[in-house]
Amino acid sequence: MSAEDPRGASDAQLVVAVGRFHQAALAEIYRRHAGATFGLALRILNSRVLAEDVVQEVFLRLWNQPEKFDPERGSLRAFLLAQTHGRSVDLVRAESSRRTREEKDARRRTTESYDLEREVEQLTLGENVRAALAELQESERAAIELAYFGGHSYREVAEMLGQPEGTVKSRIRAGLAHLRTSLVTSGAAGDGGPWLES
Repeated sequence: MSAEDPRGASDAQLVVAVGRFHQAALAEIYRRHAGATFGLALRILNSRVLAEDVVQEVFLRLWNQPEKFDPERGSLRAFLLAQTHGRSVDLVRAESSRRTREEKDARRRTTESYDLEREVEQLTLGENVRAALAELQESERAAIELAYFGGHSYREVAEMLGQPEGTVKSRIRAGLAHLRTSLVTSGAAGDGGPWLES
């Protein structure tokens, strides 16, 4: 790879150059992949400002820890999209938690319409779903989060994870079956809920 002109280098070569602190290599990676990462972040977050923050964080993380990328496990774009998705979902969850706290406070103040039993039921279901997700294998959880939280098709998920579409479908089905079993076992859902139907 030419230090002056990295445009002819492969993504893997560019990451090696990033590990040697070549800023031009990072700039070329950004030129190639920033649009896709921004598009994904924007789709999940629905906020240009937050999406820009996520993209900046993902590329800064690549600059600081280029060794985290393993070309044997998939393409650089899939790696960057997975990083973007993970960070974006974290932000969505944080925002959801903040909103939940605010709504909880509002319900507490509105004593006439306060329904303690229903609130406990909703909180318990949310905790059970989070616990069930945490028990899944990482490959199943990643595929389910991209498909259900990210709203992506099987084909899009397969491209993002750098895996065959059939493998992704199998992992989603297996993960949903595990979720249904966990939720039914915990008593959180009588039949696992319609969204767990594969």
